[in-house]
Amino acid sequence: MVGVLEFSDLARRRRLGVRHGLADPYDDVESATRAMTALHATEAATVHLALWARVAGTTVADVDRALYDDRSVVKQLAMRRTLFAFPRDLLPATWGSAALRVARQQRAQLAKNVAAAGLATGDDGVEAWIDGASAAVLDLLGDGVARTTREIRDLVPALEGRISVGGGAGAKWGGDFPVGRWVLGTLGAEGRVVRAENAGHWRLNKPAWTTTERWLGHGPTPSGEAEGYAELVRRWLTTFGPGTEADLVWWLGATKTTVRRALADLAAVDVSLEGGGTGWLLPDDPAVTGGDEPEPAPWAALLPTLDPTVMGWRERGFYLDAQDVPHLFDSNGNAGNTAWWDGRVVGCWVQDDTDPRAPVRLLVREDLGRAARVALETEAERLTDWLDGVRIVNVYASPQMRGARLP
Repeated sequence: MVGVLEFSDLARRRRLGVRHGLADPYDDVESATRAMTALHATEAATVHLALWARVAGTTVADVDRALYDDRSVVKQLAMRRTLFAFPRDLLPATWGSAALRVARQQRAQLAKNVAAAGLATGDDGVEAWIDGASAAVLDLLGDGVARTTREIRDLVPALEGRISVGGGAGAKWGGDFPVGRWVLGTLGAEGRVVRAENAGHWRLNKPAWTTTERWLGHGPTPSGEAEGYAELVRRWLTTFGPGTEADLVWWLGATKTTVRRALADLAAVDVSLEGGGTGWLLPDDPAVTGGDEPEPAPWAALLPTLDPTVMGWRERGFYLDAQDVPHLFDSNGNAGNTAWWDGRVVGCWVQDDTDPRAPVRLLVREDLGRAARVALETEAERLTDWLDGVRIVNVYASPQMRGARLP
């Protein structure tokens, strides 16, 4: 059924600017993370750069403090087998729903890989091997010392066994690897271990692992599955609503049945979206109750690869021109760095590697007018100063980023 309340693309873009802290920044890292539901963390630099864009005056030290000292923001493998940085209070719901789904997938794939590699035989033997390797890791980390994957493998010999992943040697994303990476990934999805301190530079993923109990003061206490999904959907609707059922199915990596149950549990309200289609809002959303919605002044933003704003929806037409998609997203729908003007993606940004300062350069795909150019250039200068010569290397660079030719 199409909702009675009509929601224009302009209204959605205005909400995006305000709720995502892009038109009016948040005061601290925790508030911004909570406002976004979760931050993408597949590329380590995304967490820091996403918060730079949303928190007034934030520093690398501020983000690191939240991640590693206060532990108010915690990295967890969850939706779509993607690594996210969650506000700590959302972990129980995540462990009981999206992370649980991923953990089941991870364990099943690990079992297949262990059997295929001949590390164990028979269903019982494979399960016993996984349980034994997992117990050895947990016993090792029980001493309270955080260790990298390499360090754990050195002390748990079973993790040195090699498996073939993604087509094996010679495949673009595959090869033959020590099985330890997948054992730790499964334990992480289950919430039994967690990525603790980063053993490398902030822009690189080199986690040290420890037990969840040691890091958070308690082991995983997951919510019920339905309750967990309902809480994730509630947070998503607060951040990204109105959004469609297809958006939620994609973002959660879940089924239509799961999404529809969560929407029903929340008594979500359907609304009509511009151009057709049905979106959903929470029943206490100001757009539903008749409350005031802010109308921000035009704003500019430079967002990192896989930023949560860019990756929050599957159906992106209200903020992204269709002809720009092949230039700014890869074939799997992963976004590279993006440049925004007043709620729309208008291009991307790169760094000039020929200059020692690695200044940020804009690659804008249309004539935006002087006000937009000045605002975007100001953001580019601000980001250049903040990075202070640090060069960000992106695994998920977009075609336009890869094809950039800078003087």
